Amino acid sequence: MKLNQNVAKKSAKAGIIAALYVMLTTLLYPISYGGFQVRVAEALSILPLFYGEAVFGLTVGCLISNMIGTNGLLDVVFGTLATFIASNLTYLIGKKAKGTARFVLGGLPPVIVNAFVVPFTFLLTISNLEKLYFISCLQVFGGQALAVYLIGAPLYFSLIKRQK
Repeated sequence: MKLNQNVAKKSAKAGIIAALYVMLTTLLYPISYGGFQVRVAEALSILPLFYGEAVFGLTVGCLISNMIGTNGLLDVVFGTLATFIASNLTYLIGKKAKGTARFVLGGLPPVIVNAFVVPFTFLLTISNLEKLYFISCLQVFGGQALAVYLIGAPLYFSLIKRQK
């Protein structure tokens, strides 16, 4: 019975994270998609530092969000894969790193992975973007860094406080 309750609790938490991700992304549609985006929902990318089930929640939330406002099938596939990889890396960092380094290092995977993958999907779907790939990488890096470190910081520190 206890095992089923634990599975149900983790599944519910993953579902809530996915729903929050989709809600934040779609409510803030104009800034959630495109070359320079600040996808506020990416602030939730720090959650795998605390909850393993957040990996699944973020991945599903990203998949649904990318299906809603996509730049094409490549964005749906590779954008979701980037979130899955970044979330897993963040989860692994959360198991090893301590203190403030945990937040700083844990925020790097979603920022760096998305900075290179998202412009790649644009490169394959929009002509002549190959000249602008690295500029686009910097733009996505900046938007991700804002979402993860600026917007995600209050969430991270409130969860740390709650754990104590």
